[in-house]
Amino acid sequence: MAFTQIQLFEDLIRLGVQPDDILFVHSSFKSIGPIISGASSVVKALQDAVGPHGLVLMPSFNLIEHKRRAALWETDSTPSTTGWLTEYFRCLPNTFRSDHYSHSVAARGTNAEAFVSEHTKTDGFDSPWDLEPWGKTFGTASPMFKAYEQNGQILMIGVDYQSSTYIHLAEVIIWNMQRIHRENVPFPQLDRVSCGKYWETLGQISEGFVGNARCKLFGIRNYVDSLVNHYVISM
Repeated sequence: MAFTQIQLFEDLIRLGVQPDDILFVHSSFKSIGPIISGASSVVKALQDAVGPHGLVLMPSFNLIEHKRRAALWETDSTPSTTGWLTEYFRCLPNTFRSDHYSHSVAARGTNAEAFVSEHTKTDGFDSPWDLEPWGKTFGTASPMFKAYEQNGQILMIGVDYQSSTYIHLAEVIIWNMQRIHRENVPFPQLDRVSCGKYWETLGQISEGFVGNARCKLFGIRNYVDSLVNHYVISM
């Protein structure tokens, strides 16, 4: 039996997605199983779950060979390399994409265009991916930092913590803290799986299914801050 849009919506609600949520989605489309109307039903179910005042975000990263990313970057046409659903989402009418050569984010929903429009600003945290003329990759005007700051949620659909790109924000915060005291400190590289195991011991996760896909839902700020605090304490 193929899943309907309504069934996927109901699964999202049972998982804990709420109206007005800012929802950052990592996904394996095929893990959901057969779906009537395919990816369209998934996107509509996500939008229905967050409601008319919510916001759905997906990574639309350009993670080709690092040396070629900037040269081949076009905001409107460079494909997303973070899964088939993210590319489908990026190409939809009224989806807006931030202008960043490697870590762009696509958005649909309330104030979506404004939410992703300031990625070229240079305010906030430095990171190894910063490159002119683009702004701070995880700076205060970046979509991923805004979602963190505004208490957004991470939704992992059929993927594990290897896909949890928000670990980079934790690394960036740690790195900028360390550089206050020593400029040439190396960039920390946290183990995503180990961090995921630690995070799950804290019990701040909702788990369930969307279609056939095992899913996790949790707060971005709690996740990032917990990893930062754990790293600092363990030093």
